Amino acid sequence: MDHHCDLCEAARITEWFHEDDICWIAECEICYTPMVVWKPHGVEPPEVDMVHMMTKLKLVVTEHFDFEHYVDDNMRNIPDHYHAHARPVGGFFGHGRRRKSE
Repeated sequence: MDHHCDLCEAARITEWFHEDDICWIAECEICYTPMVVWKPHGVEPPEVDMVHMMTKLKLVVTEHFDFEHYVDDNMRNIPDHYHAHARPVGGFFGHGRRRKSE
């Protein structure tokens, strides 16, 4: 854990959809898309953790959102902590994207 890392801090600023021992998934406060974050601080999750995170991210999108997605793991703003966004196909931001009724 890096005490100077926003993703390690894991502040609950936006809605959270999932959390377990490997990762957490919340709405990104910048782009409003679901974002999966690997809990350990680092950029190279083992394959088993990657499969787990992508499976959970897909389940969150399927359960809560009404768009097809692609995974964007270009870590632009926080390049030293692995995270990936589920972006809408044909788009980048989630502003105005419909959510499934709860």
